[in-house]
Amino acid sequence: MVLPQILADVAGGRTELALADVGSVRAALDSMAGPYPILARRLRDETGRLRRYVNVYVDGEDVRRGDGLDTVLADGQEILVIQSVAGG
Repeated sequence: MVLPQILADVAGGRTELALADVGSVRAALDSMAGPYPILARRLRDETGRLRRYVNVYVDGEDVRRGDGLDTVLADGQEILVIQSVAGG
């Protein structure tokens, strides 16, 4: 999983996380809740949905345009998380 630099501080200073045998985007995000609970809360709300300013792509495809968090993952696929940044 590839994270933007802005989330590295809540992911142990890392921008890449290795995930194994997670099966779906939901499972991938669930697997981060233990070691990185603040990161997990930044990505999903209290109901488990992606926060509106968080975009997740699997091999370049926006998961919201497909099966969402139930998007099935195969070995070797890249999960890219992009957090929108607003400012003025």
